[in-house]
Amino acid sequence: MQRLLTPAKRVLQLTRVLQGAPAVLARLLPAAAHHRFSTFPAVPLAKTNTWPKDVGILALEVYFPAQYVDQTDLEKYNNVEAGRYTVGLGQTHMGFCSVKEDINSLCLTVVQQLMERTELPWDSVGRLEVGTETIIDKSKAVKTVLMELFQDSGNTDIEGIDTTNACYGGTASLFNAANWMESSSWDAGNDRTFTLDDLQFMIFHSPFCKLVQKSLARLMYNDFLSASSDTQSSHYKGLEAFRGLKLEDTYTNKDLDKALLKASLDTFNKKTKASLYLSTHNGNTYTSSLYGCLASLLSHHSAQDLAGSRIGAFSYGSGLAASFFSFRASQDASPGSPLEKLVSSLSDLPKRLASRKRMSPEEFTKIMDQREQFFHKVNFSPPADTTSLFPGTWYLERVDELYRRKYARCPV
Repeated sequence: MQRLLTPAKRVLQLTRVLQGAPAVLARLLPAAAHHRFSTFPAVPLAKTNTWPKDVGILALEVYFPAQYVDQTDLEKYNNVEAGRYTVGLGQTHMGFCSVKEDINSLCLTVVQQLMERTELPWDSVGRLEVGTETIIDKSKAVKTVLMELFQDSGNTDIEGIDTTNACYGGTASLFNAANWMESSSWDAGNDRTFTLDDLQFMIFHSPFCKLVQKSLARLMYNDFLSASSDTQSSHYKGLEAFRGLKLEDTYTNKDLDKALLKASLDTFNKKTKASLYLSTHNGNTYTSSLYGCLASLLSHHSAQDLAGSRIGAFSYGSGLAASFFSFRASQDASPGSPLEKLVSSLSDLPKRLASRKRMSPEEFTKIMDQREQFFHKVNFSPPADTTSLFPGTWYLERVDELYRRKYARCPV
């Protein structure tokens, strides 16, 4: 529910520039005071006139590969007129990477050099942003690879993730880091441990529903371990036998799994089960999964039920990026209130799911084969019948010979 950040946490923001000569640019933003990050209510900084001041760039590090090609030589080699590159592009040399370097190694190098040159302690970094247009693994951020550098310092809990967007990714990540430093996200704090009892509802990223149930059970087990002996005996029936297990021994203990699922069943039914409606009927939606769970939860409760409630949320993705945070529902559930409008807008979710057309496994397999057949194909129009789509749905109309994709919309 909360993370204690060490004193003088700083923000390290990375961006990569690959235009002509590959290079990496790192920006270091100023230290914050000794604060705690929490999603629980804090005094708005704007009202206390304590917004962080002079948030900006304190240090830069530029890296480029150890080899280049002379543009005059390249003009001759490519048999183009003299001056095509040197005059036309205004460039005399072009650096380039060999197969021994990639976006991950470039960023590893520049962060290492920046930290060593500035003598900044590895455990003083609180946020790490990476801006890039290049990805190696769609399920793992460059930032995840950079976390290897912080392992020896024990600083394994750092905010931030990649921003991927052509040449603008670096600017976007700089804005993200600066906004984080200036915001109330970097403040207030709580001096007590929070448990499932402090949450009226709990939602999770949902690859599949059984994992969510096991995740809630694990949260209950964490609460059990941190509770006093008296509380363990009175509030966590059936778990007393698992009090002294080492953490590494709990991951494959089937008896513990069964006991946890049984002990947490009532809590699961009350706080989490309704959030799995979309996952149950539609499967994994990956990035939007957690928010599909939020929509399902809202669609199964009235505004009055939700008013004032605290909704815990756990978001994670492959590549070891995760956050545990929470929402507080508005106290105002009156007709026309923002909460009532939000809940009403999602009330038709079960009806919309029920209106879908049931397809046979054979039809499903045929359509999946079509998707594979047309993957990366050019100069074609998908053969699917648009009448099978919901009214108002946008769909792919054509991919031309230059991979440009044209979209159209079904009648509303």
